Amino acid sequence: VVVSKGNLAEAAAETTKLISAGGPSVLFEASFVVDEYVARADVLKRTEDGWHLIEVKSNTNLTPELISDLAYTLMVLTRAGLKISEASLLLVSKDFRVGMEEACLFAEYDCKEKASARAAEFIRLWDVIRDCTSAARMPKPTLIPACKSCALFSDCLGKGIDNHIFEIPRLSPKKVEALQSLGVSRIEEIPKTFDLTSIQTRTREAVVTGKPWVGPSLRQALDGVQWPAHYLDFETMVTAVPLYPDTAPYVQVPTQYSIHKCNSIGKVDCHSEFLSDPRRDNRRELAERLIADLGGDGSIISYSNFEKTIINGLAALLPDLAGDLDGLVQRLFNLEAVIRDNYYHPSFHGSTSIKTTIPALVPEMSYAARNIKDGDSASATFALIALGRYTDEEVESLKKDLLAYCRQDTLAIVTLHEWFNNM
Repeated sequence: VVVSKGNLAEAAAETTKLISAGGPSVLFEASFVVDEYVARADVLKRTEDGWHLIEVKSNTNLTPELISDLAYTLMVLTRAGLKISEASLLLVSKDFRVGMEEACLFAEYDCKEKASARAAEFIRLWDVIRDCTSAARMPKPTLIPACKSCALFSDCLGKGIDNHIFEIPRLSPKKVEALQSLGVSRIEEIPKTFDLTSIQTRTREAVVTGKPWVGPSLRQALDGVQWPAHYLDFETMVTAVPLYPDTAPYVQVPTQYSIHKCNSIGKVDCHSEFLSDPRRDNRRELAERLIADLGGDGSIISYSNFEKTIINGLAALLPDLAGDLDGLVQRLFNLEAVIRDNYYHPSFHGSTSIKTTIPALVPEMSYAARNIKDGDSASATFALIALGRYTDEEVESLKKDLLAYCRQDTLAIVTLHEWFNNM
């Protein structure tokens, strides 16, 4: 039985009735409210001596975070008076392939011992957390290193603060705490005498002066490009349930590429591109076309190590093409690495991604007018086409959008390379 009530109080009341003796053997989304704490159990299976709690996750590997998630639900259900005889995590199986029975998609792990130990740690904080979350006023927040990765940071301690100290690269927890003790939250407030690495110092100086930092080796690094240059960008698709035979869950399948070829800086000689047929696995055809389009000479300029990872993956999948693909890897030139090591602009705000550098340095080249504006959207669009979610007319339009987005990415690399060369 699925506990279907939308209202929390009603769902909890329905759950209470269903778990009584003689009720159904399996409950989905069973809801519990105990002393301001709320938990919804993904699966509850009745056993001879209690209940088997199962939390379902999309991960393929057990992690401490998943154990903690299970432990929280275990804690609340135990406080609600349930006897939990077993506690498991149901994850995606790495061994699943297209054609197997659906049950093979999942792998169950017995986590009762680890989850119980973690729940014992949580229970000691029961009153403290309850009092904080149910207080009339929000407790005063304190900056800690974990704030940097918190989804609420920009609405909490980071709100209204430009150039936060978290934008300093590789700032250790110890230094964060030291700056906090000085009352420093902005980069501009960091004392000149504060101990920073050379990379951290260049970031601070760029922000304080409002001028970019330019490293002495930038020209030499750019001179490492061999002409003609091929500017390369891949797009990929990742799905939990494989869409093609002999493909495991979460395998990164390259689906398209764009290449701008230049015989000299900023002068595009030709453009080539490839978009896979969403109905089948096109990785061999993509690899063969890639080898042909990139030719045998000149640098292959990418904007991260992502392209190297994809080409190496294709080489492992297609041993007969490994030699040619390895040759492509040897020609790769990572423009982002050159920028990261030799240039910092105050508008980068701690990032050198292409979606940061383009607006800062070449604002007239915008992604705003594109129907697809980022890699995640491109990946999702291709997957939804493969799943048959669009009409034929919509598919043709979306294919054009996918090609246009990938083409914009390689043109952006061409433009950035030219901008740095001229600068």
